[in-house]
Amino acid sequence: MQKLFSLFVFLFAVVGMGLLIGASTLPGPWYAELQKPPLNPPNWLFGPVWTVLYVFIAIAGWRVWLASGLSALFSVWVLQLALNFAWSPVVFVVNDLTLGMVILTAMFASIIIFIRMAAARDRISSGLFVPYAVWVAFAGYLNAGLVYLN
Repeated sequence: MQKLFSLFVFLFAVVGMGLLIGASTLPGPWYAELQKPPLNPPNWLFGPVWTVLYVFIAIAGWRVWLASGLSALFSVWVLQLALNFAWSPVVFVVNDLTLGMVILTAMFASIIIFIRMAAARDRISSGLFVPYAVWVAFAGYLNAGLVYLN
């Protein structure tokens, strides 16, 4: 029962914070006026994709927490999440696409480090981060395209 409760806490915290940050930093008129790169998805797609990814992130973090507590691997998990949560306010509130690209690059690196470190200890947690890495790489393409075009 304690494991289930801790899973709920991770899901609530990660998904809840992700949705809260997303809802409080919606793209506004500034973003709407930017030239978008090819393959830019419609805005409505980001919410569902991020919700699923946040569930994966939470489960991976929970599994690492259960297995190793405050370990180096858990620290990398916390770092990528902090960078993740920083990106939207920097881009959609501060309107700084270049700093957003710096954050995305660091986030992608921390995700890859997590995947590699977790692969030796917990292949499920490592695997849960693969779709996240793919999406963040795509987000990096979009962010770089916005910097270049604007």
